[in-house]
Amino acid sequence: MNYENLDISLSSGADISDRYLDLIRDCITRVAFPECWEPVNYPRGSWHAYALAPLQALLRVRNIYLFRRFQYSKWNRSNGEDWPPEAETMIGLERLANLRRCCTIAIRDGIPGDFCETGVWRGGACIYMRAILQAMQDTLRSVWVCDSFEGLPKPTHAADLKLNESGQMNIPSTLWRYRQLAVSLDEVKRNFKRYGLLDDRVRFIKGRFCESLPSAPIKQLSVLRLDGDLYESTWDAMVSLYPKLSIGGFLIVDDYESKDQCARAIHEYRDQYGIRDSIERIDGRGVFWQRSK
Repeated sequence: MNYENLDISLSSGADISDRYLDLIRDCITRVAFPECWEPVNYPRGSWHAYALAPLQALLRVRNIYLFRRFQYSKWNRSNGEDWPPEAETMIGLERLANLRRCCTIAIRDGIPGDFCETGVWRGGACIYMRAILQAMQDTLRSVWVCDSFEGLPKPTHAADLKLNESGQMNIPSTLWRYRQLAVSLDEVKRNFKRYGLLDDRVRFIKGRFCESLPSAPIKQLSVLRLDGDLYESTWDAMVSLYPKLSIGGFLIVDDYESKDQCARAIHEYRDQYGIRDSIERIDGRGVFWQRSK
C-alpha cells in the first residue's frame, strides 16, 4: 500500500505538523543521518562472544569499546530489514507510515482510547505515537509502552519450538541471545527525553506480558501495535489487550508475515473469538485490521 498519496487531512497547521512528524520519523530511523559505526556484539553463548569477552572486559576498565564499520543500506533501513546501531526503531518507513495513518484516523474520527505497543525495543514507534499526539494537539490520550526491557525471553512455548501441529521441529528463535535487543527502561526513557516527549502521558509497563499485561491499568485503546516476535508474546498481548480495543480501533501486528509462530497466534485468536475483519498487508512483514465489532 502506498501511504504517500493517502489524505491524512489534518486540521489547521497541517503543513507544520506534517513537517514535524516527517522530521521525527527521519530521526528515529536515522534516515536523516545514517550511522557509520556499530558496537562489536555477538550472541550470548557463541564462540565469538567467549573469545572476545576477556579483551572487552580489559578495555572496558579503560573506558574503551570495540566498534566496526557499519554497512548502511537505505533500502534496508527504509524497509525495516536491518538492526540499526543507534536508531530508536527498526520497523522501517512503511510500517511507520501505517502507524501514523492509524493514529491519525483514531484522533480525527474520535475513536476512544489510548495508543499502545507491546515489544518496544528502543521505543521508537512509541516516541512516534507520542509525537503524533503532540502534532495533532491531542491532550487526552496516553501512550502505553510495554516491554520486559530485558530483551526477548528464551522460547519455551511449544508453538515457538515447533513449526506445526504434526511435531515437525522448527529452528527455535535465538533472538534472546542478542544483547543489542535488550534495552533497559532507563534507556527508553532517555530516548523519549531526547525528543522532548517524556511526560506523564507516557506510561511504562515492565515485565513479561503473561505477568504484566493482565493487571495493566489500561482501560481503553484505539491503536494497539504488537511486536513480540514469539507466539507466546503475541498471544498474551492479544488475550489481555484486544478486548480493550475500541470498535473502529486498529490492531497492528509487526511480525505477522515474517514469523510463522506470530501469525499462528493471531489466527488462533481470531478463530477462537470469531474475528472476521479483513487483514491488510503493510510491507511484506506487518499487517493490520480495523476492528468492526
